[in-house]
Amino acid sequence: MALAVNNNKTTNTMPTAPQENMSVVTETPVVSQNVVVIHPGSQNLRIGRAVDSNPVTIHHAIARRRLRHDRHDFVHEDKLLPPFYEDTNLLAELDESRLQVSHTLQSCLQSDGSRRYATPPQQISAFNRRSQPELLHQSKSEMLAESADVVIGDEVLKIHPDANYNIHYPIRRGLLNLHPGVGGSLTAVLHDLEAIWSYAIERKLRIQRKHLAVYKAVLVIPDIYNRKHISALVNLLLTRLNFGSCFLVQDHVAATFGAGLGSACVIDVGDQKTSISCVDDGMSQPSTRIRLDYGGGDVTVVYFWLLQKCSFPHKGCNPTRRNDAVLLQKLKEDFCHVDLDICGPSEKSFNVTSTDGVVKKITLQVGDECLIAPLSLFTTDLLAITGTKSVHGQVPYEFQPDDPHDANYLRETSVSNFYYFFTERLIF
Repeated sequence: MALAVNNNKTTNTMPTAPQENMSVVTETPVVSQNVVVIHPGSQNLRIGRAVDSNPVTIHHAIARRRLRHDRHDFVHEDKLLPPFYEDTNLLAELDESRLQVSHTLQSCLQSDGSRRYATPPQQISAFNRRSQPELLHQSKSEMLAESADVVIGDEVLKIHPDANYNIHYPIRRGLLNLHPGVGGSLTAVLHDLEAIWSYAIERKLRIQRKHLAVYKAVLVIPDIYNRKHISALVNLLLTRLNFGSCFLVQDHVAATFGAGLGSACVIDVGDQKTSISCVDDGMSQPSTRIRLDYGGGDVTVVYFWLLQKCSFPHKGCNPTRRNDAVLLQKLKEDFCHVDLDICGPSEKSFNVTSTDGVVKKITLQVGDECLIAPLSLFTTDLLAITGTKSVHGQVPYEFQPDDPHDANYLRETSVSNFYYFFTERLIF
């Protein structure tokens, strides 16, 4: 789907007869320098001019200072990682799925034809239990205290755990993060998006907000979308941020255009969701659109569970804390792989910085855990550790009487229906 909306011009849907001496209106050419592309995600916001080689990437989160200290219902914090369910029955099923993947890996062959081998988990656990943190140095803590009323972007990850802030991620699982808690209404989420996008435009792109009327916006939206939410985002771009015009394009269509392909099956694995659809001649086919409620964040939680089973030497690591969640994501990115030629135990080391600035070096030993975690995307039973997963398809459009582009409205007011109604009145 692609939809262009102009903030300054209106179009007449009724055909008109050609008139003599009618002046021809010519559109001014689009200057790529004045086109801002916005791609919001569950974890990151990517934004940049159309001429930029790479977009600017910032953390798609905002923290607001709490105004009330005596009411618990005014406290809200969206976590960086999905929740970790430690149910006894569930963990037994997860362990069975882990053993199945492990046995499958042992039956695989390396590139030279030799069979892979696996180190007994007891041996890896024994090494990790003996591992002791090594104190490197102590410096001034980089954690942010209560300094500003609003903190946006990457600075949110540096907020001290005890600071008096509510933390919001406007998008979760590929949709607007609406919830019954504080800051969970549609108005509040749009207000957060306005603040984050304005910050990125002014601080990262060096564009003053008062000059956005001469800029055009390209908003990259999911392949499966909520029409009411998209309408609210268009209103945000045109009336609140005051862009001169905007253009909507689905992320899968944008991916095929970027790759120079007219047709492709696109699989997008994000932090909170995985989406699949087929694009043909620049159109995402509605019958092929699927959204799965898992992504890279769920893989990180699976990796943490696997590390715990081999006596993870970082004692007290808690994925619900921001600093530990960031550390686990980094360990996943640095250590995990899908290379069958890597087998057996390997020693890894990483640094841990506490909230008071103490930096410690931790050494651990890992085996096939680094391979099983990313393979959870193909063995989705392991992803149940973060809750029940759902599969979503393209939902039918809901009737919106105030939307001039609503499908029912266009069908009822089309030219053919108007002509039929007019001729019937003439006959009778």
